[in-house]
Parts: sequence; C-alpha cells; structure tokens
Amino acid sequence: MAEAVVKKPVKLATAWREARELVARNRGRLMLGLVFLLIGRAAGFVLPASSKWLVDEVIANQRWDLLAPMAAAVAGAGLLQAGTDFALAMLLGVAAQKAINDLRKDVHAHVTRLPLRFFDSTQSGVLISRIMTDAEGIRNLVGTGLVQMVGGSLTALVALAILFWVNWELTLAILVGLLVFGGLMAFAFKRLRPMFRQRGKLNAEVTGRLGESLGGIRIVKAYTAESREQAVFAGGIDKLFGLVRSTMLGVSGLGALTSAGIGLASALILLVGGRAIAGGTMTMGDFIFYGFLTGLVAAPMVQMASIGTQITEAFAGLDRIRELRRVVAEDAGDAERIPCPPLKGAVEFRAVSFAYDPGKPVLSDISFVAPAGTTTALVGPSGSGKSTLIGLIMAFQRPGEGAILVDGNDLAGIRLAGYRGQLGAVLQDNFLFDGTIAENIAFARPAASRAEVETAARIARCDDFVRGFDLGYDTIVGERGVKLSGGQRQRVAIARALLADPRILILDEATSSLDSESEAAIQSGLQELRRGRTAFVIAHRLSTIRSADVILVLDGGRIVERGTHDELIALDGRYRQLHDTQYRFERERFVNPGEEHPSTLERPGKPAANRPAQAPS
Repeated sequence: MAEAVVKKPVKLATAWREARELVARNRGRLMLGLVFLLIGRAAGFVLPASSKWLVDEVIANQRWDLLAPMAAAVAGAGLLQAGTDFALAMLLGVAAQKAINDLRKDVHAHVTRLPLRFFDSTQSGVLISRIMTDAEGIRNLVGTGLVQMVGGSLTALVALAILFWVNWELTLAILVGLLVFGGLMAFAFKRLRPMFRQRGKLNAEVTGRLGESLGGIRIVKAYTAESREQAVFAGGIDKLFGLVRSTMLGVSGLGALTSAGIGLASALILLVGGRAIAGGTMTMGDFIFYGFLTGLVAAPMVQMASIGTQITEAFAGLDRIRELRRVVAEDAGDAERIPCPPLKGAVEFRAVSFAYDPGKPVLSDISFVAPAGTTTALVGPSGSGKSTLIGLIMAFQRPGEGAILVDGNDLAGIRLAGYRGQLGAVLQDNFLFDGTIAENIAFARPAASRAEVETAARIARCDDFVRGFDLGYDTIVGERGVKLSGGQRQRVAIARALLADPRILILDEATSSLDSESEAAIQSGLQELRRGRTAFVIAHRLSTIRSADVILVLDGGRIVERGTHDELIALDGRYRQLHDTQYRFERERFVNPGEEHPSTLERPGKPAANRPAQAPS
C-alpha cells in the first residue's frame, strides 16, 4: 500500500503560505464574519456588567426601578448574540463550503493533468482521499473556526484588561497560569501535526487498497483470497486505529489540561476573591463580575484546544495537497508551445531513444516515417517496446533522445490538448464508464447526436448485441463495463473511436477480445476506421496487419526488420521466425497432436481458409 506522491515533506512555512493564500482569497467574508463575532462578543459583556449592577446597585441600594431596564438590556444583548451567531454560521459556513468546493476542483484539475507515470505509481484511492478528504480540513481555516479563535482571543484580551482593573494581583496570578497553559498547547500542537499528517496518509493508503480489492473482487474470489484481503485490510485499519488513538490521546490530554486549568483558576478566584470580600477590598458585585469575565477569558482557551486541533489537522491536509500540487503537470509548458494545427497525420521518429529508468533503455535509436493516411504495424516479442512506442506517439511519455515529428512539427513543441484531440485509440483493455452504451460511445464526442452515435455503433457491429438488450443503447454497462463481454466492450470502444473521427489512430490489440467470427464481422468496421487516417497497429492476427503499408519488427527495443508482410516473409528473418512459431501454435489449437488435417499441409505464410491467420506477438 505504498504511496508515491512526493516523499520530501512540505515545510511548515509552506503550509502557512498555503493557509495565508486561502485566507486572502476569502478575506472579505472572514472580515465581515469577524465583525459579526465581535458584535456578538461585545454583547456578551452585558450580562457580567448587569450582574455587578444587580448586586451592588439594585439589591444593595434598593434601586428596583433599574431592574426592568437591566432585564431589557440583557434580553436585547441575548437576541443580538443569537442574530450575529446565526449570521456568522451562515456567512462563514457558506464560505467554507465554497472554499472546499473550489479546492477540490483545483486539485482534481491538477491531478488530471499529471503524467501517466504518476498514476502508474500512485493508487487511485490515495488520490481520491487527497481530493475529497484532505480538502475538507480547510473548513476551519476559512470557516468559523479561525474567526472564532481570532475573535475569542480579542475578547479574552479585553476581558483580561478589565480583570486587571478589578483586581490586578489575582489577574496576574491567573495570567501566569494562562501563559504556562499556552506554552503547553503550542508544544502539543507541534507534536500532533505530524501525527495528523501520518493519519491522513495512512487513511489514503488503506482507502486505496480497499478500492483495489473491491475493483478486483472477481480475482479475489477466483483465487479464494478473501481471507488474505481481510488480513491486509485489517492490518491497515489496525495501524490507522493506533494513530487515531494517539491523536485522540493528545486531543483528550489538551481537553483535560484545559479543564484542570479552569478548575485551578476557579479555586484561586474563590480563595483570593473570598478573602478580598472579607477584607473589604472587593464588593460582592465585583466578585460576580470577575467570575463572569474569567469565563470570557477561559472560553477562548477551551476553543483553542478544540479548534486548534482541527486547524492542525487542516494544516496536515494542506501539506498533502501541497505535495500533490508540486508534481509537475504534463502540460506545464504549454504556454510556450504552439497550438496544434489540423493534422494531416504524417509521423516521423528521428533517432528516438527512451528509458523509464536511467541506464535501462526500452527503445534505442528508433527511426521511421509513417506518411499521412498509411498504416504501420508493430510486431515483436513481449517486452520489445511496442507499447512504449505507442505511448510516445500519444505523448504519454517524452523521448529521452531524438525527436518525434508530426506533419513536420516537433511533437515536444505542440500543445498537448490540441494534439490529443485529434487522436483516437482502441486498446486491449478498453475502459468503459458506468453509464449507458450510448454515453460510452459518445464519450469521444459528447455533442454528437443520437443518430451519429448509432451510426458509429452499426459500423462497429454493436447492433449485433445491443438489440438483445431490453433498453438497447440505454442499457447500463456497469463499472468498467462489467455487464458486457470482452468482445462487446471492444466493439463499443471501436464505435467510440469511429465517432471521434481522429486523424491518427492507435489500435493496440483491438481485436484481442473477439473470437474469430466476431472479428470477421467487424473487419469492415476496422477498415472504415483506418480509411484516410494514419494508423498504428499492434495485433496478433494477420487479418488486421497483413494489409499494413509497413510492418516494423521490434526486438530488444530496436527495429530489426521493416517491410510489408510478403517482403518480411521472403526475407526469412526474425519476422518469419515469429510468424512460423505462431503458425505452429495455431495449428496445434485446431488439430489434435498426431492427427492429419488438410489445413496442416499448407505452406507457412499461407493461412488456412477456414480460420484466421495469426501474426507475431
């Protein structure tokens, strides 16, 4: 369950900068919220002041005429507090949700622009956690949490000043305790922040593995691996629980420390205040007033223990989001690249070499020209570099050496979106979304009409199976197209590519999931798909590649032979060896060992009429 985002941790200053940027973008709402909070907190001083007047003036001096005005003032202050609290919650609650919404969109937009190699080494569940869960943590930065901390602190300072005025000796003693408490909180938050960070990371990893396990449930059940997956998940959850327990211990410790501090402060007030009343240096009203004000000082401290923990968690989430944003997007340099013009489709490789890992080349010195409108087939043993070459054409990777030219322009200097918008692909494992058949075909061109979708589907022979569904093209295919067979998914993918009308077409084992009868049925669709387009084909079956304008034979990351099918057979080299090996394999599939069959007597290179011939892998 390893996570591969960016291993170098983000410094605290970076997280603070991210937080400041968030606050700055929402400063208007936050300032208005702070005004509402301060009005509400100012109204909160009415009750302590009224208590002092009630004891020292109304009761002591029998000023009952002041009772009704004081009650009205307290009621008005209460209503004002209620109104400002409601306005604050609505104003900053909406601001927080909007900020979360915007951050999720920003992070998702960045993630979708990352290079494929990033997704190859990062679980999808980890990325989902980054986008959805980590963004949630900023609620307390741009919501009520930060404003309550700031407003509460200002209220506490005002209350503290009044406390000094009422009894400076007692307040000084309490202040020393508050400073000690503040130091302990700062230490605790410093320890808690990396724990929250690790907790979020582990949660993402566990979520990622869970997503993999559920996505591959058929393989899990096929190999009776339920207990193993349960053990893996349980191990991750147990580790997560250990971190949660540790953070809960820290948070609970802060809460207990707060309660203990308030208890000690209350005891000190009772002791010192009681003696002051007995000595005549403090009235009963002053004592009650002092007690209320102490509460106004203590409340922000309690809030800091709670909200401070949440903000610490928010910083940990910002750390992880910042890590993700530091990964360079594949279109990062598009501003300096030229817009991609309408393509004719001529592709040229000039001495191209590529390696995923330094010192381990996958392709070496690859040079060829594919004129516009021609079909180039790629054959070779597994690991020879065919898929990597296709990835370079689709700009999923960049060559380490050499250049790829499209219509005479260096592909490295063309904007990606414009280029890929003129590509089409039918891959061996084509992904379908959990929607209808029509929606999956229209994914290539969402603005296409239903008639255009069905026309593409008919050419790809999708009608052959769609008519069997009660809902026809509105049939839901399930997650990854699980409700369709492999051949049906492949035909939907071919229809999707037809609808895209690409200038450069990639066919990577496009008929691998089809039986011989189904493949024969869609050959006309494939021919229509390739007509007038530059096509690159990886396929086993000769019915797909023998009509190619040129076949490139790759071995060990190099082009070892090139030519048409007949030329390569006549050359009697590597292609012929691969071809004959596969021919023998196909013969053994159709004829029992030791049994004569007319088709086995045919010369290699001339496939039997009653079955499709095969090309090298």
